Amino acid sequence: MKKQKTMVAQVKEYIAYKRKLGFQLCTDAGRLLNFAKYADESGHTGPVTIELVLKWARLPKKASQSNPAYRVGIVRCFAKYQAIFFSKTEIPPLRILGPGYRRTEPYIYSQQQISALLEACIQLTPVDGLRPRTYATLFGLLACTGLRISEALKLSRDDVDLANGVTLIAETKFHKSRLVPLDPTASKALGEYAKFRDQHHPIVKSKKFFLSEKGFPLSYYAVHHAFLVLRKKLGWYTKKKRPRITDFRHTFACRRLLLWYEQGVDINHAIYSLSTYLGHVKVSNTYWYLTGVPELFAIAVKKFEKFASKKG
Repeated sequence: MKKQKTMVAQVKEYIAYKRKLGFQLCTDAGRLLNFAKYADESGHTGPVTIELVLKWARLPKKASQSNPAYRVGIVRCFAKYQAIFFSKTEIPPLRILGPGYRRTEPYIYSQQQISALLEACIQLTPVDGLRPRTYATLFGLLACTGLRISEALKLSRDDVDLANGVTLIAETKFHKSRLVPLDPTASKALGEYAKFRDQHHPIVKSKKFFLSEKGFPLSYYAVHHAFLVLRKKLGWYTKKKRPRITDFRHTFACRRLLLWYEQGVDINHAIYSLSTYLGHVKVSNTYWYLTGVPELFAIAVKKFEKFASKKG
């Protein structure tokens, strides 16, 4: 009789299968393996069961409310795959512990706040070093292009074409590459940063565009820590508002939509351009970044009044 594979082995096969289909599973793969190790170490044999999934999902006592539900959702996908091979596999019902993800309300930055942030970056120590200029240029780029922070940190020197005013975003979140046009002011800022960077580090240690004070690739951890320090210094962090780095992307999408409305652009067609620019696979992903800011609500009211008057 053939011995059944361990849960870890089964999960590894599943992860390999999904990645062949193009899924990255960066975070989910680790959590799935964590589930598999728990199953094997607890002495579980046989197919996945709902009881096993719920016990594992509820393990972290300090986890947020949405965390257990999110964990169930990850294993649920694996269980659906396993059910093809093992008929007794139990697939957890959808939302058995509630929604797996709750959308955090985005924080839409004003132009004054972005200017204040960049000014605060310049005051970082050492004031005559590369670090202040790195963060001012990085956050400025995120604000004016809506790039993901991962995309900005991944940029190499060859990806930034200042002569033609475009950046190549290669192999992004959905395995897509795209060219992102730059405003002349953005190209100028990037050019000035590159010049200072090369003078500060004449011996190249990394081909990345954004470097740390010591000339090494800038890590997300370092950027996140710097942002938290700046956020606290600017007094942005309260119980009701907690601006994030990803909110630059939300802000960009909302401001672009607002500008198009003011210019009389046909949004139904333009939204596809925005979706392509942001690197989304489908336009519904772009809607995630749109938020009802007061200016957009005001435009919606005017449009409804116009529509209602025509009906009258």
